[in-house]
Amino acid sequence: MPSLKIKLGPLELETPLLTASGTFGFGEEYATLMYLEGLGGLVLKTLTIFPRPGNPPPRLVETPAGMLNAIGLQNPGLESFLAQELPRLQECGLPLIVSIAGDTPEEYVELAGALRRQPGVAALELNLSCPNVKKGGVLFSTDVALLEKLVSQVRLAWDGPLIAKLSPNVTTVAEPARAAAAGGAHIISAINTLRGMVIDVAARRPLLGNRCGGLSGPAVRPIAVNMVYDIYEATRLPIIGMGGIMNTDDALQFILAGAAAVAVGTANFVEPHTIPQIAAGLREYLEEAGLESLQELVGAAHDV
Repeated sequence: MPSLKIKLGPLELETPLLTASGTFGFGEEYATLMYLEGLGGLVLKTLTIFPRPGNPPPRLVETPAGMLNAIGLQNPGLESFLAQELPRLQECGLPLIVSIAGDTPEEYVELAGALRRQPGVAALELNLSCPNVKKGGVLFSTDVALLEKLVSQVRLAWDGPLIAKLSPNVTTVAEPARAAAAGGAHIISAINTLRGMVIDVAARRPLLGNRCGGLSGPAVRPIAVNMVYDIYEATRLPIIGMGGIMNTDDALQFILAGAAAVAVGTANFVEPHTIPQIAAGLREYLEEAGLESLQELVGAAHDV
């Protein structure tokens, strides 16, 4: 059968299919809903040093072809993660990609140092782009000098594969991508959610408790594909593409645009078996096309 194995710089995965951070929790939430077949790795919910309760409710609202979330990086904090979540996750047999965030560069560095050489942690993803927290968040993706400095500081504390997750809430994504590369990132992850708002007409106020949230789902896919295409041309670093992937054709769009791997997020809420279905679809596509490896398709849309 054709191979779905892919290489993202120093990170090697059995398939290119990942879970998008924040949509899969720490895995336990999906344990009774799906099997892990087809998954190349788990990208975990974003972790901070101290526990965070998240934003006030309401925190989710459906929109046409998507949804807004304003969870606010709710998580149990580093100490609880190391004591309770990580030992359980180490038993799943999949590479673990830990998403981390902080209010300052120093907090990212502290997290990276604490996670260094923890068994099962295959890579770190720097969440530089959460649109619904008041500190940090998008700031690190919109200030390229700060972005490069932050990535370079984390590289001193973490010697494994390093992923920079970029925001789409910028004028051009090429400059942040180049800054992440200059700072020492091995891989670019794109895109995070777009800032959006829904107003409750009856109440005459924003529906979300945080007022604004991050838009995800099929509505953002054309934007995300275009940004992956631009990042591929700007840096040629390996890319994890995401944004509204619901089926095999959606995943292939990102791969052809330049993504070596893709992450599925919102679709997990609609159909928990989306990732295994996409894995089967990718193998079928390769067989019909007479290709031996998915790697042959990465960036192919740039060759026309």
